[in-house]
Amino acid sequence: MALKADHPVLGTRALNRATLERQLLLRRATGVSAKDVVGHLVGLQAQNVKPPYFQLAARLAGFVPEDLSGLMESREVARLVTMRSTIHTHTADDCLTLRPLLQDAREKELRLFRTGLAGVDLDHLTAYSRDLVEERPRPVKELRDALAARWPDADPSALAVAARGLLPLVQTTPRGLWGRAGQVTLTTAEKWFGRPSEPAPAPDDTVLRYLGAFGPASVKDMQVWSGLTRLRAVFERLRPRLLTFRDEYGVELFDLPDAPRPDGDTPAPPRFLPEFDNLLLSHADRSRVVPPAYKGRASHGNIAHRALLIDGFLAGIWRVEESRAGTAGRGTSRRAAPSRTTLTVQLFARPTRQQRADVAEEGERLLTTMAPADAYDIRFADVSTDPTDQAPTDQAQSPTSR
Repeated sequence: MALKADHPVLGTRALNRATLERQLLLRRATGVSAKDVVGHLVGLQAQNVKPPYFQLAARLAGFVPEDLSGLMESREVARLVTMRSTIHTHTADDCLTLRPLLQDAREKELRLFRTGLAGVDLDHLTAYSRDLVEERPRPVKELRDALAARWPDADPSALAVAARGLLPLVQTTPRGLWGRAGQVTLTTAEKWFGRPSEPAPAPDDTVLRYLGAFGPASVKDMQVWSGLTRLRAVFERLRPRLLTFRDEYGVELFDLPDAPRPDGDTPAPPRFLPEFDNLLLSHADRSRVVPPAYKGRASHGNIAHRALLIDGFLAGIWRVEESRAGTAGRGTSRRAAPSRTTLTVQLFARPTRQQRADVAEEGERLLTTMAPADAYDIRFADVSTDPTDQAPTDQAQSPTSR
């Protein structure tokens, strides 16, 4: 559709501030719960265990990791595969409604494994897998082995991937709890929450929620975030309820009429974001957060770094390292000796004195919230134009279909 000449233009800084405000990154939210924030953001990227905790720490005033762990233990939130075939932490309601909306996309991915699934009746596979994981939560290896025994001529890994794509499989606790180890063990969302999934809803409500958390945004932005296609008709249906803008390149953007759109000069404090934070993954054009000069700097190949925002834009990467002097005592009464936690920040350009001080202040808050220790260090690595030079090493593989 041709754009009208009177479409207001939103520049990069205006888009940046609007998105940061909705992402609760201009100021931390107060008076709301961790569960409210998980719902508002339509899930937290959770390919690794810790990122959801760091995402909430950057967005929610007074957050402590036990807030999210408690929600997971009480089954108010859980981890399962949704957008972009990636594990997210969602509220129970979203696990049971959002996943059905995305089900067709998950099933289309099985075409990538059709060779390994030759001769397998997918309806039979779905029913048999459901029986296995609803009898009791199953570790991935146990599920894979049981499926391989039933279909010995198929590829065991393809069978397990198919089960994950055909069923809404939740990762049960203790997996995902802060400070707790646990292998990936699966059951269905229906079994875990004790209620049935809802029928696949129309995507209209999810489009509105996406705009509320990531807008203003284009049709392509929504498709990149969700993994859904052919959403133009949905936006056209919603057009009478939305405002329209265009970016500096003429791309049409949609937004909620009452959504905040702060001035581009609104102050944006530093924020430490985990690897794969949805802020960096949920638009076709990421320049509203990632300056063109730093494109690709938050990752190297399929390795992702933790991202630091300064003035609302990607400005560096970071890592946290913990050192422990040893243990004291013997037998069952052994206790951890005093520890030191070090935050190392590598900026892509030399900061001003005030920026450096603000980053250090935000870093101290991060450490005292997320890595309690007896002593802290905050170090700034040398500025480098090469993202592999002195890059922080607590990296993570990019999201996969696991």
